Amino acid sequence: MSTTAPTRTFDVSGTSPVPFGRLVKVELRKMTDTRAGRWLIGIIAVATAGVVLMGFLLTRDSIDDRTFLSFFENTNTPQMLLLPVLGILLVTQEWGQRTTLTTFALEPSRGKVIAAKTVAALLFGLAAVVLAGLVSALAAVVGGAADPWADTEVLRIVNLTLLQVMAVLQGVGFGLLLLNSAGAIVLFFALPVVVNLVASFWSWLAEHGAWIDIAMAQGPLYGYDSLTGERLSPSLSGEQWAQLGVVSLLWIVLPFAIGMVRVWRTEMK
Repeated sequence: MSTTAPTRTFDVSGTSPVPFGRLVKVELRKMTDTRAGRWLIGIIAVATAGVVLMGFLLTRDSIDDRTFLSFFENTNTPQMLLLPVLGILLVTQEWGQRTTLTTFALEPSRGKVIAAKTVAALLFGLAAVVLAGLVSALAAVVGGAADPWADTEVLRIVNLTLLQVMAVLQGVGFGLLLLNSAGAIVLFFALPVVVNLVASFWSWLAEHGAWIDIAMAQGPLYGYDSLTGERLSPSLSGEQWAQLGVVSLLWIVLPFAIGMVRVWRTEMK
């Protein structure tokens, strides 16, 4: 008499999906678990404090220039250079360390993982802005200016924060585009230089550069005229917002979209 073993099935229909918040926490932890990530976060913190200290020392003969806004504006340069690298590393570290198979096995939804990485990158970027604000406020309080908050405008702070958010998202987009840390970092810094060089020889591109060059389009957000150094109003015109939108599509959305297609189609090995 023969007996047949009962057929067993593996039913996961009752298993709850991984909460998105948990994925974000995992991505935040991944960045601080790697040596490169810890070094980069440390360098961002040191550079932010360093430029504020430098500004503090250089204004010994003009104490009234030690305002919160002037210190906060100084922190913009190092963060604009370093925060995109953080966004790139958050995306590319999976591919460089060959942990993609584990990551996408635990969470098969690749779009959900990339969304968590993007949110984690933005949280790091906003944390850097908050750090810049705290250090700048401390420097302004102890600086000795008659009114360290005199020139503070909320809209200027918002514009500078928007610059950092755009920088982080651009870094994430370039990271997705190449899925390689070194290549994405080189392309991120080299491509705008190439565009500027071409514009210097091509009059049409120089004339319409603000519609193509992200650095030119972002100029009004800095609050200064790049040619004359004149202080600009923090309120952007309709044309300036349109230029900012077009370059965001070219430099952020397009690399992000192409990169997402690559992630969805790339075989995990």
